[in-house]
Amino acid sequence: MVQSGIIRLLEEMTLKEKIGQLQQLPGSCFEEDFVLTGPENFMNFTEEDLILAGSVLSITGAGKLKGIQKRFMEKHPHHIPLIFMADVINGYKTIFPIPLGQGAGFNPALTEAGARVAAREASAAGIQLFFSPMADLVRDPRWGRVMESTGEDPYLNSVFARASVEGYQGKKGRDGRADLKRKGSVAACVKHFAGYGAAMAGRDYNTVELSERTLRDEYLPAYQAAVEAGVETVMTSFNLMNRIPASGNAHLMREILREEWGFDGVLISDWAAIGEMVNHRVAENEKEAAFLAIRAGVDIDMCTRCYAGNLESLIEEGRVPESLVDEAVLRVLNLKNRLGLFEDPYKDADEEEEKTILLCEENRAEARKAASESFVLLKNEGILPLEDLEDAALIGPFADSGMIYGAWSIFAEKEDSVTIEEGLRKAGWKGRMAAGCVLSTDYPKVGMGGAQCFVEKDEARDEKLLNGALKLAKKAGKVILTIGELNIMTGEASSRGMLDIPSMQMKLLRKVAEVNPNIITLLFTGRPLDLREIAALSKAVLVVWQPGTEGGNAVSDVLTGKESPSGKLPMSFPYCVGQVPVFYNEMSTGRHYEPGNPDQFVSRYADIPNAPLYPFGFGLSYSKFEISEVSLSGDTLHLGAGDVLQASVTVRNTGSREAKEVVQMYLRDDVSSTARPVRELKGFEKISLKPGEERKVSFTIREEMLAFTGSDDRRRAEKGSFTVYVGNSSETENSAGFILS
Repeated sequence: MVQSGIIRLLEEMTLKEKIGQLQQLPGSCFEEDFVLTGPENFMNFTEEDLILAGSVLSITGAGKLKGIQKRFMEKHPHHIPLIFMADVINGYKTIFPIPLGQGAGFNPALTEAGARVAAREASAAGIQLFFSPMADLVRDPRWGRVMESTGEDPYLNSVFARASVEGYQGKKGRDGRADLKRKGSVAACVKHFAGYGAAMAGRDYNTVELSERTLRDEYLPAYQAAVEAGVETVMTSFNLMNRIPASGNAHLMREILREEWGFDGVLISDWAAIGEMVNHRVAENEKEAAFLAIRAGVDIDMCTRCYAGNLESLIEEGRVPESLVDEAVLRVLNLKNRLGLFEDPYKDADEEEEKTILLCEENRAEARKAASESFVLLKNEGILPLEDLEDAALIGPFADSGMIYGAWSIFAEKEDSVTIEEGLRKAGWKGRMAAGCVLSTDYPKVGMGGAQCFVEKDEARDEKLLNGALKLAKKAGKVILTIGELNIMTGEASSRGMLDIPSMQMKLLRKVAEVNPNIITLLFTGRPLDLREIAALSKAVLVVWQPGTEGGNAVSDVLTGKESPSGKLPMSFPYCVGQVPVFYNEMSTGRHYEPGNPDQFVSRYADIPNAPLYPFGFGLSYSKFEISEVSLSGDTLHLGAGDVLQASVTVRNTGSREAKEVVQMYLRDDVSSTARPVRELKGFEKISLKPGEERKVSFTIREEMLAFTGSDDRRRAEKGSFTVYVGNSSETENSAGFILS
């Protein structure tokens, strides 16, 4: 539909119809057994809401969605189609590693490819918009949703946010927008705007306290990268920002997002976030919450009646001009138009294609590659790769489990996963497997979708499982031990005070270590954990995150040496929970601690190290790499001149295996008008080298990479000296200096 047609449609709509476009309903409202008077109607939705709604979430299946859309449009006064939205985070049916694992891959091209797979699969099932990517910067692993982020670094998050958006939507055209009508594309929604990853004490939905300077320099860049990539929608966060809830925060939504960044897409609240402003005690009731949200520029109210029940009276009272509602409705209608829904309200929904494309071999191959590149080898005392599989025993509760995907993989089926046992069998392993303990948490918890993940203790059962595993371990030359967090120990509402794994699994590790010291630990996790004891009792530790559908095949590829591990940590793994938040790009202090300094009166712990157990950017390989000294193309950049410097190193594979290495460039502002991080990631490149092969890797340094929010609150670079570091982790000291004059 041409733009004039959209404007004409808006002019013809009644006020009630307009408000309906700003209402999102849960999918249960459109299920056949839904009754308005029953317990399902927990939000008190009306018959009018169901007729006039603008969008719906969490319904899937081409046939079902086409039926719902057809019936809905027949009843709607202007036959305006719904948008079908869903939480597709790291895959629809073919599940990829959790986003934190994808960050560990340091390969945004794989994330873009995975996003394309998810878009093709889900669009065939009728979904038209994803609530993804999550661009929240995360530095506290106690927060359950760290699994949904790509880590602790602003630059890394920015690169992956852009890759996800372009994978879902396609790259922008000359008009500055992606072609959403293209078959297999979906609209993306970057979340949670803004600063949600800084939830105080790592507790979900909690308060966020950030200075404007920290917000702008560290937390906003990834969201801005998604906006620059053309993301169609943005989701507000649950938290306060400067003590104002995000969903009513005009400074965030209008001044920064819309005016500074030029975002003209749709802004949607998170689930019930508008109504929760009453709980924040900044709104007396839902009517006042609706007033704050519409004034802040929030277009869609997710799953409350704040807008549907109150906007009309707010307009009648003269408190809200109807023009505010019109501009919100126009954005929603424009999104529907860009998706092509006025011409084809079903878009790509296709029952036959749904049968053939979901979990097809091509999609699985992409997931397998992404998983193998996400694994991070933290320790290896020469036991990996496995030259001989036959003397290895497979032990642990994840050995034959299909639940090796993330908590937000809500459309996944465990039967579709390749288990670790199956992957090893395909590689020729003929050994034996034992669970050793049940797959359970230490505390009662109901996860996403109501799945119970706590199993009551049964001494007879637990002893039998443990003894069976120990009997097997005694006879084996080495043990592949599969332990870690269940997927529903992470994700939304899964904040934890301790960074450990379930006690039964730790008991299994300790007992196995008593009878066989040759332990290869496969660690399943959705967050950094305290690995001191696990590492001490293992000859090798391979972090496999929550690897997804092809996890078993990918693990087999890496264990057997078909692929060398090439992942790097996207978040620092703490020495213990008492350190958190701990991250590499901290600020210097007036009494900054340097390892080995005996001075007591410096910023240090008396009982534990300052440094994490494993730092950001760290990860081992089956090969060895030698990185030359940093060579600069010059020693000076000129402020405002637009010139650049090249920082180069030569990387040589000195080992005996072909392998990949992630070369990382960090910059430090030596002296500045405000305190700056000790170093910041500003570039990386993942390269593959054969034994003896070498390659020159160069990074371009531009003035904008040196910019920050200065003492005058303006973002700019300042003249002075800088240090560039190039190596294979955030701890590299391989450096050179230059001047910005």
